[in-house]
Amino acid sequence: RDFYIPSLTPVGGVDEDPQFDAHIRTSRFRFATSTPTAEGDTINGVFELDFLVTSGGDERISNSYTPRVRHAYLTYKNWLVGQTWTTFMDVYSLPESLDFIGTTDGITFGRQVMVRYTNGGLQIALENPESTITPFGGGGRITSDDSSVPDLVAAYTSKQDWGYVKVAGLLRQLSYDNAAGIDADETSFGVSVTGKYNLANGDDIRFTFNSGKGLGRYSALNAANGAVLTESGDLEAIDSTGYGIAYRHKWSDKARSSIMFSAFEADNDATLTGMAVTESTYSTRVNYLYSPTKALTVGAEYAFAHREVEAGLEGDMNRFQVSAKYAF
Repeated sequence: RDFYIPSLTPVGGVDEDPQFDAHIRTSRFRFATSTPTAEGDTINGVFELDFLVTSGGDERISNSYTPRVRHAYLTYKNWLVGQTWTTFMDVYSLPESLDFIGTTDGITFGRQVMVRYTNGGLQIALENPESTITPFGGGGRITSDDSSVPDLVAAYTSKQDWGYVKVAGLLRQLSYDNAAGIDADETSFGVSVTGKYNLANGDDIRFTFNSGKGLGRYSALNAANGAVLTESGDLEAIDSTGYGIAYRHKWSDKARSSIMFSAFEADNDATLTGMAVTESTYSTRVNYLYSPTKALTVGAEYAFAHREVEAGLEGDMNRFQVSAKYAF
């Protein structure tokens, strides 16, 4: 309930009454350093915390939350080492949204440890692997850390007067070894195309598209797993596609609105995955944000989301959010 997760929209049940939540869990603190070297270069460091999806106090008395690490990395010359956004993701294509992400169904998303090389618009990275697997016939997600090689990501960003386009490719190994007769590997690959188009009046259009075999945790917050176990103990990758578009209109120098839509589809083999897995999701949002001064933003946003599983069961979610943000 703190933010939208496509695969958790309830399906096939009775309607629920509205529920009210108030929290400060999206608050974050970012510490950055810059150290000149004797050779004339610079070492930069970033360490960032927030309080989402963590334990801590309850809403009954204290409303306390345990902080979590979001980013922790250093950069030196063309190199980045540490934890930050996966190179397969494009932060700049995300719309301005009160929700944690916005076009969640149609994006690639993740933070993880990596070694990344950047030269102009080109980026190549080796990133921490992790496999998410559906048991044969369905059931709880298996999270496996059995891969023997890192995920490989290559991306290129082309910047133009009208905006930019980023194309990224992913190649990785999905692995599962339960030390009880199953020791399987499968190759996963995918492509992502994202960007932003600036209009003459100050408005902009942001877009995302991704498709691949076994994208799993990289797409739509793991709305579908990377692979499913077969009856013989092999892995079969799950194909998926996601896309999103957002239009931002500036009412004035202090006010703007965004309208956004995103969708996700998984090509499940229901004879392997069972009928309870997510087949498709989509969501749409519209908001209004006002900044009386540069450091302060208040806003309101309405969201509608829909999810369908392989059995044909469907569910909808309506959400209205308000927020106040002080950036210092």
